Amino acid sequence: MSYKFKVRQPIRPKQPGFSGAQNNSASVNEVVRLVPADQIGEVSYRIKSAAFGVRGSEIAAQASRI
Repeated sequence: MSYKFKVRQPIRPKQPGFSGAQNNSASVNEVVRLVPADQIGEVSYRIKSAAFGVRGSEIAAQASRI
């Protein structure tokens, strides 16, 4: 499986509370590291504001503002 997001790309959680009480669905975070695929083949990401990695299925790209 390939990576959907890039380092320094702004992302947001798909569900509130995935990485702690301080985040909500409107919060914007940033990918800081790509984590290798786990045993089932899903890649993870280390994000700013999270103490642990999150699965790619738990985050979505943040729409850019013009």
